[in-house]
Amino acid sequence: MESTVREKPLGEEILKNLYQGWQKIKAGLSLAHKNLSSQLRQQLFPDNLPLKQVSEEAWQILQQRVEQVIEEDWRDAMEGIYPVSLLFDADWGEFFQAYIGIWLDYPRTWQRIRLGNFQDLPSSINLDKYPAYYRRNFHYQSDGYLSEYSANLYDLQVDILFNGIADGMRRRVLKPLKQALQSQSRPRILDVACGTGRTLKFLRYAFPEAQLYGIDLSAFYLRKANEMLLRLFPQQLPQLVEGNAEHLPYRDNYFHGVTTVFLFHELPSPVRQRVINECYRVLQPGGVLVIADSIQLSDSPQLEAVMYNFSTLFHEPFYNDYIKDDFQNRLLEAGFDNIQEKVYGLSKYWIATKRG
Repeated sequence: MESTVREKPLGEEILKNLYQGWQKIKAGLSLAHKNLSSQLRQQLFPDNLPLKQVSEEAWQILQQRVEQVIEEDWRDAMEGIYPVSLLFDADWGEFFQAYIGIWLDYPRTWQRIRLGNFQDLPSSINLDKYPAYYRRNFHYQSDGYLSEYSANLYDLQVDILFNGIADGMRRRVLKPLKQALQSQSRPRILDVACGTGRTLKFLRYAFPEAQLYGIDLSAFYLRKANEMLLRLFPQQLPQLVEGNAEHLPYRDNYFHGVTTVFLFHELPSPVRQRVINECYRVLQPGGVLVIADSIQLSDSPQLEAVMYNFSTLFHEPFYNDYIKDDFQNRLLEAGFDNIQEKVYGLSKYWIATKRG
């Protein structure tokens, strides 16, 4: 009997090895960076944060989760969900500029951590235009989300936090969206809380003909997104809007797909439901919502110490409530059905369809 196992072409095998090696280098450098910065923080700005001990089992699970994302990322690229070139995408000039900026900014960040100061925001900003839960230094990062300086550092900060797989976790929203919208020749897709535009960038590669939209509360992050997307896709710019996801400025039943990445853990509980309800409202009947956010206690109980330490060290005041939240019920309450849950890396995903 002939084997049905496909033999990989030599070029594909080499590319995969290069990608896996590249990701291992990123993971190793991220860990080294975090260890060094943590040691320096404790020497220069000592604190008594009540962090929990992470077990050996948890570290092994984290390593397995990183490898899982790398494998899924490669598999989806091989299936044509997005180009293989995205796996090696890097802007080295921007990387080095951001990396130097992170180190130069650490003394201010560490001082905020030591003092528990999470309301150190630019005095030039009219804070009244933002909801109260947004007016803070999430992650204790300088200026919160309210400056160009913050926007320039954010993506690299997140990638270091996730040991080099942040983009791989973002790209996990693409396959379920593509499967759901395969009958649409030119779908309208909205990315809620689009930030600096990285998910929109991946959406453009996965959906070259789509009409893309992005909304975010931060004009500074939107400006960063616009600059990057204009450079990459000068003829296919998404429509970017400064606005609040609790009140999406779009008409009912308009979009074929809606994505939101790393938003809900930074929202108070009542706001989460309002945002989900708004996503339901603007979707067409049969449209799909794909949420990517942090893991939760229900799916990753062995990583409870990791989750606790994240909320403590990075000023995430709504996170401990988020990790106990029941999104299945929230989605059902809004009217969604065909709800699926998946976990990749340190992220959890909900895929839900609007009834119709």
